[in-house]
Amino acid sequence: MDRGMNKVVIVKRKTRFEELKRRYNTVEQARFYIEHLGADFSDYEKEDMMYNQALEDVRNLVRPLARVQEIDRDYISNMIFGKDDIVIAIGQDGLVANTMKYLDGQPLLGINPDPGRWDGVLLPFEAGDLQRVLPKVIGKDFSDKRVTMGKVESKDGQVLYAVNDFFVGVSNHTSARYHINYRNQIENQSSSGIIISTGFGMTGWHKSVMAEFRGLAKAFNLGEVPEIKSDWADRNLTFQVREPYPSRFTSADIVYGKISESENLFLTSDMSENGVVFSDGILDDTIEFNAGMEIKVSVADRFGRLVV
Repeated sequence: MDRGMNKVVIVKRKTRFEELKRRYNTVEQARFYIEHLGADFSDYEKEDMMYNQALEDVRNLVRPLARVQEIDRDYISNMIFGKDDIVIAIGQDGLVANTMKYLDGQPLLGINPDPGRWDGVLLPFEAGDLQRVLPKVIGKDFSDKRVTMGKVESKDGQVLYAVNDFFVGVSNHTSARYHINYRNQIENQSSSGIIISTGFGMTGWHKSVMAEFRGLAKAFNLGEVPEIKSDWADRNLTFQVREPYPSRFTSADIVYGKISESENLFLTSDMSENGVVFSDGILDDTIEFNAGMEIKVSVADRFGRLVV
């Protein structure tokens, strides 16, 4: 196997131990802070040790087979991936999802660094599995699951992708004011924001909001709210308006809907400041959504490709 023809990008994250050490400058100060709160600092140390051991195991298994590039999750939004790159994310589900939204069909392997601690949906492999799996991925002889992504395009040309969901609203989660255009119906709304979920994201924020709907329906004897199931590869998105407020100037009729592959959802901001669009819970990667800004929400052409 020609090592020079293959490139693997390893995406890593800082452990809680590393974050504490950076915050408090020394291990001793970090230990004092954690133990002063009554927590077990040795758990942080054990997690760090397990993570770094898994990271080193991955490096050692990949180097004989491919050129290696490492990047921290903090810089992933600036990374330009090659179309033939193979990507390995070592961490929890969130790291795999955050990595996936910057890819466009490159195979992604999720590595669980600590199976006794994490039970990840997107972490099918442990570090040692790479000895068996990576040669198959390099040889393009592997199984994968496709993940549909969402896409937001702003009026001024900015683009944002999501693996789980988008949030459109105010950065501090106060009332958002905007116009919504869904299937040529236009409504002026005031709400706590809009959540737009992919099929994969239907088990996240969407599920939480639906639990509230079911509780209210049960309390008022309105019947059962059906469980909506969606496959990761389904080519549609689902939007929900959080806590819409009807008034003399605002309506609350367009509160839930599907966005198919051939449709778009349009939103126009009526907010003077603090309006945002962010995806997958990452507040550092946002589009400003202030007065006059229009965004178009659609099913993305690009997709995630998780090796299984």
